[in-house]
Amino acid sequence: MSNLVYSASRSATDAYRLVSRLQLSFVDGLDAVARSVATPCETHNVEWLRDHGSHGGGNRYGLTGPLFNRSSVNISQVHYDDLPSKKLGSATALSTIIHPDNPLAPSLHLHISWTEFKNKTGFWRLMADLNPAIEDTHATQTFNNCLKTVASKSYLEASSQGDQYFYIPVLKRHRGVAHFYLEGYQTDRPEADSEFAGAFGQAVIHCYLTLLKQAVTQSAIITEVHYQQQLDYHTLYFLQVLTLDRGTTSGLLIHDQNDIGILASLPANINKPLLTAWQKKLPPLQNQLLANILAVLPEQSLCPINDQTKKVIATTIRCHYQDNPASIDLQANAAKATQTVAHHRG
Repeated sequence: MSNLVYSASRSATDAYRLVSRLQLSFVDGLDAVARSVATPCETHNVEWLRDHGSHGGGNRYGLTGPLFNRSSVNISQVHYDDLPSKKLGSATALSTIIHPDNPLAPSLHLHISWTEFKNKTGFWRLMADLNPAIEDTHATQTFNNCLKTVASKSYLEASSQGDQYFYIPVLKRHRGVAHFYLEGYQTDRPEADSEFAGAFGQAVIHCYLTLLKQAVTQSAIITEVHYQQQLDYHTLYFLQVLTLDRGTTSGLLIHDQNDIGILASLPANINKPLLTAWQKKLPPLQNQLLANILAVLPEQSLCPINDQTKKVIATTIRCHYQDNPASIDLQANAAKATQTVAHHRG
């Protein structure tokens, strides 16, 4: 029996139900796509606990099989009901990344979270981005149309924020081809806000499952060139997540009880010589961070990123920011920013 204690807040409870439904819907959908193309997958669920469960925790589904390079569908709820000195009440989230094995199929990142303070104020964060190694312009258009339809008036703001957040300055390109990042979303109709968050998640999941199935059932011949393009793109994804992504860094700095889950977004392998070549492009503090990460990676050109390596990477990142707190200012920004680490520590 799990020792995980959930928040007593009604809105946090409702948010956890929402992300739980989305999690199961996505896992079932991914499994259905795998079965439809005769590549059945195995589904694994791992639970993690914050402070032995007294302050919440979460679980993540991973799907393994020929369809997936990496997959992780996480939900979590961290709360501080028993710590009256903290202003933050709870943070409830769905965070998922799917990297298909097929280089013609795009990766997806989806994040939906509810943050609530003890004064009963709160906000939603909604993120979705399509990340292909090899772009299919029809898939990009389909994904953007999905976002426009479900987000309506919020689309332009969130698209602009997403493009800003997922830009990689040293490579002069974005991580993906379609980006949506709505930060600090709240209106005077909390029930409608929650319904919007749920509808957003369901729409993105449905759209992505359709694009994934289309990609893996097309008759195009996949070559070694395609796989090399995918490996190089996964290396770019690795660079962006570990040197620019505030969500990843914040999660690692807040606690060390879910390192593997937080770094579940990393692909299975990267091109280490390419990553090494990019190091010299980075400003000094990020150069140092990447040098430290490179030092703990396996000495292989086709460099595997397994769970043990993730643990070492997480420790390396924490040490870097503890020694160089100014490095946090070099991370990605959008028009709106929240102080995630400060909220959890304050």
